[in-house]
Amino acid sequence: MSKIFIIGLPRTGTTSVCNAFLEFGITTAHTAYTTHCFENAKAIADTPIFNDYQVLDKHYPGAKFIYLAREKAPWIASIRQLLLRMHTNLTRTDGGFNIHIKRCYLNTFKNLSIENIYQDEYLAKCYNTHLTQARDYFKHRSDDFLEIDIAKPHSFNALKMFLGIETHCTDFEKMNMGGKVTAWNDIKHPLKIDSTAKGRIDKHLPYML
Repeated sequence: MSKIFIIGLPRTGTTSVCNAFLEFGITTAHTAYTTHCFENAKAIADTPIFNDYQVLDKHYPGAKFIYLAREKAPWIASIRQLLLRMHTNLTRTDGGFNIHIKRCYLNTFKNLSIENIYQDEYLAKCYNTHLTQARDYFKHRSDDFLEIDIAKPHSFNALKMFLGIETHCTDFEKMNMGGKVTAWNDIKHPLKIDSTAKGRIDKHLPYML
């Protein structure tokens, strides 16, 4: 099976979809910051995927891309919580998050500031820009691109059909509800691929060389 990249923004159900891929029997990483991770995970979500999908498309011919959409109002409330928690470590110059997290968030959420994070219009514009760019990029490639909202009843079957997968599972397990963002860390599964090498990252990822 070719690489599968989950390119929805944070807080759109990436953890639930990654968990489903594990149940499908697919090696999966939720975030990827090393060459080892990219070499060993078949499915990868979140950072840096949501920002780098166009470069990944060129580096991994035949890859499949899954966009996770979400109703705007709950997404705005959820991403606001996340960005407020992340803001200091995203914007500090003396440390904070790793270079890939900073690069991807600050590019996707341009002009990030506490003031902007509290503005619905700013967050909605970031969402709409990201979604529109993805739709435009893949507009003639329905075999490679699927857009789903995991809250919708037919999204799980759409995913199975898109990937040609047979499974006993019937729906996504809802995870990271209520603002939580740590559910992936609690999952123990032999097909789960670590995103770092014991906390260390690679400055250059394979598609960036």
